[in-house]
Amino acid sequence: MEFALVLVLGLVAGTLGGIVGFGTSIMLMPALVIVFGPRDAVPIMAVASLLANASRVAAWWKDVDWRAVAIYSATGFPAAALGAATLLALPARWVEMGLGCFFIAMIPVRRWMAARELQLQAWHLAVVGLFIGFLTGIVATTGPINAPFFLAYGLVKGAYLGTEAMASIAVHAAKAITFRTLGALPLEAVGKGLIIGTSLFAGAFIAKRYVRQLDASRFRLLMDGLLLLAGLTMLWAAAI
Repeated sequence: MEFALVLVLGLVAGTLGGIVGFGTSIMLMPALVIVFGPRDAVPIMAVASLLANASRVAAWWKDVDWRAVAIYSATGFPAAALGAATLLALPARWVEMGLGCFFIAMIPVRRWMAARELQLQAWHLAVVGLFIGFLTGIVATTGPINAPFFLAYGLVKGAYLGTEAMASIAVHAAKAITFRTLGALPLEAVGKGLIIGTSLFAGAFIAKRYVRQLDASRFRLLMDGLLLLAGLTMLWAAAI
């Protein structure tokens, strides 16, 4: 029953992520932590995220900026592998507390970034990939902090959704490979991640029709609410 509820939540999260390019892990991670525990939740989410991002790439294939993907991934891939290895050395409670603080901290950070319309150059994406790749290896999701950089690079709607998703595939692939190499991603976890990922995949295609109708201001408020809810849930899980 718990697994079925996770799949339903995955469909909702996949639809939300398909509209704005992030939010999938934020919605799903608290449920995965509760059902599978923090140590297993992050590797499972890494596998599921591969399918979630693949779905957005498939939906917006013709709009992907491959140059931006290559520049970001060149530093993001090794940095994510290092972050994932770092994660496995941390106590489980630290992981929960880190996730909770990260989600809540993203509320003011996202607003600060949105208030400054930065025009990024291509080399900036390499720097962003280095830091966000490492952070993603540790905290499972950096979609909210990734978004302002890709938007500031000049990507919008389908181009943003497809390009950010393709870049994220490289990061999450690095995590999955690292977890598998270090024995933290058993075949059972891979299977769970793939099953959950199918619900995320379906959500992206449901979302595609709504992208052009998105009310950005209302969604930002919704995203802040999701970040706060997810962060408080993680902190609660660490406290009990």
